[in-house]
Amino acid sequence: MAEKTFGFPRRVRLLTAADFRTVFDQVDVKAPSPNCLLLAKFNETKPRLGFIISKKNVKNATDRNRVKRFARDYFRLNQSKLPNLDIIFMGRKGLSELSDKELHELIEKQFKKLAKRANKNLNP
Repeated sequence: MAEKTFGFPRRVRLLTAADFRTVFDQVDVKAPSPNCLLLAKFNETKPRLGFIISKKNVKNATDRNRVKRFARDYFRLNQSKLPNLDIIFMGRKGLSELSDKELHELIEKQFKKLAKRANKNLNP
C-alpha cells in the first residue's frame, strides 16, 4: 500500500512562469467567488498548486502569507481527494478582511467546488 504524504514539496507546486501560462492559456475548470478565483487545467501527474495574490488586492504581506498558508494547508491535507489539476489560487479584494474561520470555510468551499466541476468535466 502506498504511503500518503502530507508535505508540500516542489513537485506539487506551480513554480515557473511557463507553469502558470499553461493554465491561463487553457483553463479547463473555474471556481469563482467574490474573494478569490481558482483556475485549473488537467494534467497527467498529480494535483499542483500556485498562487497569485497581488499587493493591489491584499495590501499587507502578513495577510498574503496567511491566505497562502491556509490554502497550502488545505491542499496539503486533501490533495489525495483532488483530481490531477494544475491549480492557480488568485486572491481578490476583500480576502484579507475575512476572519480565520471565514477564510478556512471559503478555501474549503472553493476547492470542493473545483473538484466537483473537474469530476463533472471528466465524466460528463
